[in-house]
Amino acid sequence: MKKLLTTLSLVLFFHSAWAIDIDSAKSSGLVGEANNGFLAAVETPASAEVQALIREVNGKRLAEFERTAETTGASLEQVAVRFYELAVQRTAPGHYYQDKSGRWIKK
Repeated sequence: MKKLLTTLSLVLFFHSAWAIDIDSAKSSGLVGEANNGFLAAVETPASAEVQALIREVNGKRLAEFERTAETTGASLEQVAVRFYELAVQRTAPGHYYQDKSGRWIKK
């Protein structure tokens, strides 16, 4: 039983070590800043790993957008739009963002 737990722990450790992070995904052109304030896949279909990253990041963003909207009195949409504007400004050269019409642009 102890050997099984050790093996499972190692599998989980190595799986998380191989998991893609947001910087790597952006640098590889897999994800970019969508015009709705969220992260999105640049090309579809995205791998399961990229989809999981997008879900994780967007869940955190939504929570932050909701907190910001609540504390500032702005609407959720206003907060997301402002985040998008700032995200585009901060997008590194070679990374992608969507323009207002939804077209992917490489900065």
